[in-house]
Amino acid sequence: MATAIRNDRKTILRWAMYDWANSAYITTAGAIIAAFFTGTIVPEEGWAGLSGETIWAGVVSIGAFMLFLIMPVLGAVADHAAAKRRFLKVFAFIGAAFTLALPFVSDGSVPLFLLVFVVSQVGFVAANVFYDGYLPEIADDDSIDRVSSKGFALGYIGGGLYILLALIVFTLSGDDSITGLSETGAARVGIFGAGVWWVVFTLYALAGLPETGEAEPIPERYRSLKPWRAYTLIGFNRTIGTAKRLRQFPQVLLFVIAFMFYNDGTQTVIAISGAYAEDTLNLATESIIVAFLITQFVAFWGALFFGRLADRIGAKQAILNSLVVWGLVAMAGFFLPEGQAIPFFALAAVLGFVLGGVQALSRSLYGTMIPEEASAEFYGFFSVFSKFSAIWGPLLFAVVSWLTGSGRPAIFSIVVFFIIGGVLLSKVDVAEAQRSRDRWHFKGEDVSA
Repeated sequence: MATAIRNDRKTILRWAMYDWANSAYITTAGAIIAAFFTGTIVPEEGWAGLSGETIWAGVVSIGAFMLFLIMPVLGAVADHAAAKRRFLKVFAFIGAAFTLALPFVSDGSVPLFLLVFVVSQVGFVAANVFYDGYLPEIADDDSIDRVSSKGFALGYIGGGLYILLALIVFTLSGDDSITGLSETGAARVGIFGAGVWWVVFTLYALAGLPETGEAEPIPERYRSLKPWRAYTLIGFNRTIGTAKRLRQFPQVLLFVIAFMFYNDGTQTVIAISGAYAEDTLNLATESIIVAFLITQFVAFWGALFFGRLADRIGAKQAILNSLVVWGLVAMAGFFLPEGQAIPFFALAAVLGFVLGGVQALSRSLYGTMIPEEASAEFYGFFSVFSKFSAIWGPLLFAVVSWLTGSGRPAIFSIVVFFIIGGVLLSKVDVAEAQRSRDRWHFKGEDVSA
């Protein structure tokens, strides 16, 4: 099945359209949900002695830890049962459903809001594991960088268009608005609409995305168990077996460790930028939305540019180039003036240009190092490493901002992740990592290397 759909333009388009579908949610999370939480849900005096900015960074860290525990097991189950499309559908709709519920949480209900948000995040990240798992099956080594970049590029445009619609709603809101919406009401409408967008375009993407692979039979010793329990045990055993054998693949392991560091930096900047802009820079929600809008549309061109750049200089070198700029962005965030939107917009444009490069090329470079028959499991690991790394950046930000009483030194502290990640990535032998994928063998729950 995978060979039949590899490099098929229609399949690639439907696959990429799922990025279009879910990007409305993740863009809204940064541009609206974070600022809505710190400015509306959390009282002015804070909650439990903590500021909204500190709480948000802490919850992002906790949510990442939850995902760290479950993602590779789900990926292993999906590979064994040949169920990537079914898992993608289920978790996408779970995430969208809880996004639709977010705007109905009342002001001051901090724990409830955070619970609903974390479940929406679980749905988003879990669905992406199975979405990413398609990549080695729909593209070969020669086209994988461009295909991955196309997915991110469509995602940036989709997310940007949705944020543009949300900005129009905000512009028409206010005390004298013709819509009758307050700014808080406009935020609730913007969050709800992201859930609707996610559902509608997921249905379109799934309509042309086939299930791939062939399901393996449940091992004899598990056939007396209920299917969900049998598959859970298979998933755990395959995950443990794969993890034990990763030590035999030092170049893949080194790439993963490098990714964990620099991804921690990128994910932290993305996750806390909205809260940082509202709480530390005292910018209005409309200004934050405009910044994210700039980031999305610039990122479209950035993703395409870095996809072409990878063809010329290699994905590894292209990522290293982008990490230099990421570090400069984090340092520049320390110096942004309070209450002035224009410098924030300029930094958003720079961030947008390198955003697509580091995300799309990291995904595709990893895809050339992993065995195709276990792609969802390995992308489950990739998600685990991504989410495990994403625990520490927000946690560091939360601790530094709490100790200093300001988000400025906290944002500056993130630079260390880009430095360490870049140094480690420079030492990865990509050719050796790609050759090693043929040494993996999977049968049922058994893994050998």
